[in-house]
Amino acid sequence: MVSTKSNSFQICGTCKFNCCRNARPPLTRRRKRRIDAYLAAHGLSIDHPFVRRAYTFPRETSEGVCVFLEEESRRCLIHPVKPETCVAGPITFDINLHTGNVEWFLKSENICPLAGVLYHDKGTLETHLNHAKHELQTLIHELHPEELFALLQIEEPDTFKIGEDPLSHRILEQQIEKDGKRRYEVRS
Repeated sequence: MVSTKSNSFQICGTCKFNCCRNARPPLTRRRKRRIDAYLAAHGLSIDHPFVRRAYTFPRETSEGVCVFLEEESRRCLIHPVKPETCVAGPITFDINLHTGNVEWFLKSENICPLAGVLYHDKGTLETHLNHAKHELQTLIHELHPEELFALLQIEEPDTFKIGEDPLSHRILEQQIEKDGKRRYEVRS
């Protein structure tokens, strides 16, 4: 079995696609505080590390690269506390309002070599998926409903569905309400 943690640095370090570019991973308030504390504890000073738009995310350089990516080594400066979507990658999610499920997707190998490794090693994929589910469910439950709704509007091309799980009724009701308001606003 392939060790995702040890091999991801090797795989991701040589990847030409660079998922740390134009990614804008969402940050919950708690994750932002953890990152701030980590930066302070490790003496890392980054000017204006976060941007707030429809949701909060790490600032990008003028080249669109996450400010937490150390470009020379291609390692994440905040790896132990990085955003949930970064931990979960190349697993992503969507919420299906019709079924009431959170759907899990794997990026295709043509945009993520790590996804190819996971796809070909079912045991490692299952282990990583379980970890990704935990991280992403935390994100889903901790994001403000408007932030989650904005995140769900972002298209995730080159992915395929690998599973689904029931979503909590509270989150589902909030998203149905947001979707209904959006549809009403579009029609008005």
